[in-house]
Amino acid sequence: MKIFVIFFFLASSLCAENISSNYKDYPLTSTKFKLKKVTKSELNYPWGITFIDDSNLVVTEKNGRLLKINVNSGKISKISHNIKSIKYSYNMAYQQGGLLDVYAHSDDYIYFSYSHDFKKQSSNKSKISGSSTAIARGKLYDNEIKNLEILLLAEPKLKKNLHWGSRIVIKDNKIFASFGERGGGMIAQDPTKHPGSIIRINTDGSIPKNNPAFKGYSDWLPEIYLIGVRNPQGMAVSPTDKNIYFSQHGPKGGDNIGKVEYAANFGWKNIAWGGKEYSGKKIGTVPFELNYNKPIISWVPSIAVGNINFYKGNEFSDWNGDLLVCATNTEMLIRLDFESNQIIGKEIIFENKIGRIRDFEIDKDGNIFLIVDGKETALWKMTKN
Repeated sequence: MKIFVIFFFLASSLCAENISSNYKDYPLTSTKFKLKKVTKSELNYPWGITFIDDSNLVVTEKNGRLLKINVNSGKISKISHNIKSIKYSYNMAYQQGGLLDVYAHSDDYIYFSYSHDFKKQSSNKSKISGSSTAIARGKLYDNEIKNLEILLLAEPKLKKNLHWGSRIVIKDNKIFASFGERGGGMIAQDPTKHPGSIIRINTDGSIPKNNPAFKGYSDWLPEIYLIGVRNPQGMAVSPTDKNIYFSQHGPKGGDNIGKVEYAANFGWKNIAWGGKEYSGKKIGTVPFELNYNKPIISWVPSIAVGNINFYKGNEFSDWNGDLLVCATNTEMLIRLDFESNQIIGKEIIFENKIGRIRDFEIDKDGNIFLIVDGKETALWKMTKN
């Protein structure tokens, strides 16, 4: 693995500068690559992407559309589904909810996360209102999702339409799903509520008996695996150490990546990982505290971090095992040289070329496919020159 910039970290140190990072200091990669459109600009606010076989991807759009894209021909096919009550407002400029992540698993199910609007399914709107993050699954037959079942609806139901999370990974037949704190701030410190947590359930929706609630944390909801997160929109399993890592948005500064650990607490909103309120008001007295889990990296200023993936493939073989990070507002793809749970180097692969990168997938050969947040955007493919 090529090393381009070296940083040394002391694991026992709590100094903020050990993990605080400014992307403006990163070098631009010397690796040659090319970007090309796979599709015409026919996507509208895509959010999640997953391979279902060597040639086809499934893509979600926040408006509720589910699409199958052939990466060789660029053909787009609409997939029908009966995921109901998706909360999405076309007229909202700052719209965060909708049909969000999608994850194809080896059990032939496709897993989804979305913002679930209870008003749409209630005949008595005065009794049921608000919305929550939902985890569901179904099976894809031709171009239709069948046998749909909701595995989990986050509680409590809330009215704010922001900070949903929500990313899905599956490891050892356990679903890990990230739930944003919905703008509720200190709700992320309450283990009796789902917002601001990462949950862990079996693929059928049942609860593993070795979750924290059954092993020393009896006041926690049984699904919750860790707490204290703000708006986690990325998750990936390391191919080397098999740990799960997640990315999350801080406030004004403080975007970060952390390791998913048993009964962890990342501190939001008692701390902000170097960030502050959009008004400029300070959050907490220090960026990091001893009694909270510490990220492996925190960005000040923010990059508007999206999804993350560990690279594996032959196309860019020097990158094997490294963590790739996409970003929306800064329109970047970043590479973190990752060794033994430490980041020893950082570089920008590209910026300001294709738009606000929301998510990406890597095929078996190491080609990178990217989706871009916005109206009339395309699926892009990144290869060597």
